[in-house]
Amino acid sequence: MRHRIVRTSFAVLIAAGTLAVVSPAGAATAAAKVKARPSAGCSSPRAIDPARTVDTEVRVSVPGQTGEYATRWYYENVPTTATGSKPVPLVVDLHGYSEGATVHRLMSALSKLGETEGFITITPQGQGPVPRWDTALETSPDIAFIEAMLDQIESERCIDRNRVFVTGLSNGGFMTSALACTAADRFAAAAPVAGIQTPKGCKPARPVPVVAFHGTDDDFVSYTGGLGDAALNLPAADGSGKRLSDSGGLPKEATAGPSVPRITKAWAKRNGCGTTARSKKVSSDVTRISYSGCRARSDVQLHRITDGGHTWPGSEFSAGVSAIVGRTTMTIDANEIMWRFFEAHPLATKR
Repeated sequence: MRHRIVRTSFAVLIAAGTLAVVSPAGAATAAAKVKARPSAGCSSPRAIDPARTVDTEVRVSVPGQTGEYATRWYYENVPTTATGSKPVPLVVDLHGYSEGATVHRLMSALSKLGETEGFITITPQGQGPVPRWDTALETSPDIAFIEAMLDQIESERCIDRNRVFVTGLSNGGFMTSALACTAADRFAAAAPVAGIQTPKGCKPARPVPVVAFHGTDDDFVSYTGGLGDAALNLPAADGSGKRLSDSGGLPKEATAGPSVPRITKAWAKRNGCGTTARSKKVSSDVTRISYSGCRARSDVQLHRITDGGHTWPGSEFSAGVSAIVGRTTMTIDANEIMWRFFEAHPLATKR
């Protein structure tokens, strides 16, 4: 399927410090044995314009359920080391509810690591006047958009299809979890930040490795379960000016859902992991809870941030808006941790 595109370039300066890194134990040798699986874009390599590699806005026309086309867009960051003929990894980075892609690229600053490590970073924009992601597994137009977006990118860029990953914050973390259910054959591993979920009806084509992050004082997505008061005070998705709590239609589990540890354990069970979690303190305020012995090396990890808010660990931008999101830990770097996890968990199965 071909998608019509229009490109507009934007440049953004992003700064970040060097923080503590926790790498997944072992697996490096096994991961290295998984060869690159070139995308269609590798068969017709083309020169990469250096002026169009940083925060390039790409518009995609995606066919909707009624046959009409919907115009969606995303930011693309291509590392300057990319040749256009050698397959490179791809990371899809999803913004939170009402945040939008423009703000989220500053929040995660993931493209800076992409430049250093040599992976393409994609930051798509959600739908609606209040940007959001529809995580319904069967009917979501956003899941269809992400799939079409991947089709477009793989046809244009030389992507290693065994090393395509997804991460996201809050509602973007919910969407990350949903994509691990519906597109497990495309995403090798997932990293939900402040938003890990185990969607009902999730039947992934394969067990998907996950590394998650969540603060114990998150007032948006509560560590103990459900949405917090801060989330319920967010603007309603329809742009009416009402609060989310006044808009109606919120399921019971939205305010009384399972705790983050319980969700993580359910994910581990789905991946065929051992039932006993191992805890290891990795910094002064962060404990890594991990499950191993999983099918197909689909490890599950949760980084619990004591007194952490609704934040992106290690993000200077996140730390700068603490009055809104709560405390951001700077003792770990979520970007570094998830990338090392991604490196250790390529997609070893063939499509």
